[in-house]
Amino acid sequence: MEEERDYVVFTDDDGNDFELDVIRYFEYDGNEYAILADCGCACGEEGEEEGGLYIMRIIVNEEEDTEEFVSPDDKDMDALIELAEKLLDEECCCDCDECEGDCDDDNCTCHNH
Repeated sequence: MEEERDYVVFTDDDGNDFELDVIRYFEYDGNEYAILADCGCACGEEGEEEGGLYIMRIIVNEEEDTEEFVSPDDKDMDALIELAEKLLDEECCCDCDECEGDCDDDNCTCHNH
């Protein structure tokens, strides 16, 4: 059964919208965070490049029933990166056809392989 993904739309400094794929939620030091990707996985297809990963803190506004994604504090980044790498190593977040979700496949070029 394929897991449904969450997508978040951001706006850059030039007013252009872009979508990031939430590939994992996690908690650290009492706060909720998300690992986001601008491309789920590059599987070696011509013209595709592997996308970047981002860690964002999630601030929930229960009164307005909204979530805001903000940059984490600089002091927490090293620990967040280490934790995110560990979480991503535990499971494949790739839904590409090349590795069929198995990042031990030598043909897959996703960030977990």
